[in-house]
Amino acid sequence: MGLIQEFKEFAVKGNAVDMAVGIIIGGAFGKIVSSLVNDVIMPPIGKLLGNVDFTSLFINLGGTGYKTLAEAQKAGAPTLNYGNFVQTVFDFIIIAFAIFMMIKAMNSVRRKEEAKPEEPPPPSAEVQLLQEIRDSLRSGKP
Repeated sequence: MGLIQEFKEFAVKGNAVDMAVGIIIGGAFGKIVSSLVNDVIMPPIGKLLGNVDFTSLFINLGGTGYKTLAEAQKAGAPTLNYGNFVQTVFDFIIIAFAIFMMIKAMNSVRRKEEAKPEEPPPPSAEVQLLQEIRDSLRSGKP
């Protein structure tokens, strides 16, 4: 019974739940960035470089020539798929930059929260009474 109780405590701790949420969101974020790179950024770059599809760039390490990466892979030829590597590097750079910008934004929000001055504590009951007496004497009303 002790092992089950320990597992329950671990599973519902804030850190484990936060970590799980972070992993799930990170996976979804990775898919979004991959789509951004593959579907939005790389096609114009490929167009500028002469209609190049980076994912199809390869070096055939075998003796037989193949026109496309798909043909080489279907034949089981050894290939060096440097186009996929270029694509993955672009993914990494964009993900790293996006994470950098999110952390930078969170840090600036934290700095603003830390910079807010704390409100002074309210005066004690004796001080409030003395202030009321002073104000009463100033106004001339008993």
